[in-house]
Amino acid sequence: MGDDATTAETHRSGFACFVGRPNVGKSTLTNALVGEKVAIMSSRPQTTRRAIRGVLTRDDAQLILVDTPGLHRPRTLLGERLNDVVRETFNEVDVIGFCLPADEKIGPGDKWIARELSEARAPVIAIVTKVDSVPKARVAEHLMAVSELADWAEVIPVSAVEDIQVDVLADLLVKYLPKGPPLYIDGEITDEPEDVRVAELIREAALEGVHDELPHSIAVMIEEMVEPDSPEATKDVLEIRAQLFVERDSQKGIIIGHKGERLRDVGATARAGIERLLGRRVYLDLHVKVAKEWQRDPKQLGRMGF
Repeated sequence: MGDDATTAETHRSGFACFVGRPNVGKSTLTNALVGEKVAIMSSRPQTTRRAIRGVLTRDDAQLILVDTPGLHRPRTLLGERLNDVVRETFNEVDVIGFCLPADEKIGPGDKWIARELSEARAPVIAIVTKVDSVPKARVAEHLMAVSELADWAEVIPVSAVEDIQVDVLADLLVKYLPKGPPLYIDGEITDEPEDVRVAELIREAALEGVHDELPHSIAVMIEEMVEPDSPEATKDVLEIRAQLFVERDSQKGIIIGHKGERLRDVGATARAGIERLLGRRVYLDLHVKVAKEWQRDPKQLGRMGF
């Protein structure tokens, strides 16, 4: 009983978010800390489009990690709304992790974000990501440059891919959480709805191999998920029907590919990921539609959940 009382008095729980330019390793780091994939990953900038929560539960603490879209100078209404999501998130969490990749020099975008974060009420930990991708001397130089950028609460180098100092980062984040009981039940790793996670896995598959502006133009909506015992069911597995939206007819052709070959590949990759997520067999029915200029249209953005 004494041990339980001591644990209750010392247990910490709260929220941390990762902030940074697009494609600096925020989602990879979130997944590494949680120990399971909760955020989709791609080499394409602006893959993350919503604040995604991942839960790390330990005996001494529960850390809720919020992976945010990359902060950037927006060119569309979607971009403006994604930036708003980031600002709302870092103004509500207990500690902020500012991710700066070791394989890129500090640029104007990083300095702009540093100025944004100077207004945040929560302490900011500067996280130098991707340290496995450059020589140690380069990491040392980057750490020095990052340290001089602002007066950070902490500065730490990590690699989510090679599991370098990921546990140390978790300890640092937990240090800044308030004392309190767990906020999520043990075993829960995210509060993202199932249909949202499924849609994200489809979008992740669609992003592979595309180029130029197309990644920004892809959106996915789940039309329905039909259980085998439902009157609407036509298969003996879970049926998922989804729409992939692009902005132009030429983009539709790229997604579908020659004689539908690329769309079939997207479907096969997405289905494998969905079956791993749900632990059951899935029939995936994908269709591609053109929603002209959806990134700039308030009504279409609203229908897509932005």
